[in-house]
Amino acid sequence: MKALVKTQPARGAELLDVPMPEVGPDDLLVKVQAAAICGTDNHIYDWTPWAQARLTLPMIFGHEFAGEVVEVGAAVKGWSVGDMVAAETHIPCLQCYQCRTGRQHTCEQMRIIGVHADGAFSAYARLPVSCAWKLAPGTSPELGAILEPVGVAANGLFKDRVDGRSVGVIGCGPIGIFCGQLAVAAGARQLYMTDVNAYRLEMARRVLPQATVLNPVQDDVKALVAEATHGRGLEVVVELSGSQAGTVQAFDLLAKGGRVSLVGLPSQPITLEMTNAVIYREAIVYGSTGRLMWDTWYQVDALLEAGAFDPLPVITHRFPLERFAEALELTLSGEAGKVILTP
Repeated sequence: MKALVKTQPARGAELLDVPMPEVGPDDLLVKVQAAAICGTDNHIYDWTPWAQARLTLPMIFGHEFAGEVVEVGAAVKGWSVGDMVAAETHIPCLQCYQCRTGRQHTCEQMRIIGVHADGAFSAYARLPVSCAWKLAPGTSPELGAILEPVGVAANGLFKDRVDGRSVGVIGCGPIGIFCGQLAVAAGARQLYMTDVNAYRLEMARRVLPQATVLNPVQDDVKALVAEATHGRGLEVVVELSGSQAGTVQAFDLLAKGGRVSLVGLPSQPITLEMTNAVIYREAIVYGSTGRLMWDTWYQVDALLEAGAFDPLPVITHRFPLERFAEALELTLSGEAGKVILTP
């Protein structure tokens, strides 16, 4: 089969003919119908220090995907050939303390599809059944492929109630816009979104006309939020940029007693003036990674079933797998929303 493989410890990747995956007793073999590009894939393609510290080459990468089950492992129950499936990308051991106490997404022996095990930028992919989410018949494979990043947004946002709250989202990339959509769907009273990238600001305004979308380089965000909230600030802030400026802004906008979810991954240490930012505010601060298995998936599924939001408009580009370089360079430029590769 054709697969996109990271073969060399340098920038780039290769489209190669490779053997079909071998399916174990607890696996599904999936014919990949849509795979979305994630920031993790950009790290791998660009061969950043993050990727260098985690990958053993060669490796098929790509982890946000959906497709059709074409083979079912001998020990698998409840799945049939022809079922549609989306992938949860954490591969938990199911035996450690974290897994046995309901926190599989922070497994002590965590492996990630497309990072520690072959991924899904390929015609077929092996998926452990412990990572398989069954999709309703007729579900768009593209929707299935982006449920994983939608879940990242949901896990960061739904640490506590959102209904009737004022919400800020720092960073208008795809996960930021998913977060804004979920905030509106959950009944947020006010929604503020910030970014410095013109393309992403326009995308946020297009997809979320309910939101106040601001550029902190051009707009006095703190003053505008203070005016709209009677000087109190925002009750919920989700930080997705992973930047020094974005993290400081998240706390600057926060109301006393408010909560911040830190989702974006900084590339270097962050400096924060803790006394006023956290202590005097009595701020509640959450670190947030991935999705809860499987709570987050059920939350998102319920909102989709109710027609509360539609994440598909965040997909802006589609490419055949053969045009992988063009697709990955586009995502690295920041001039795209979610980008789909089709084997």
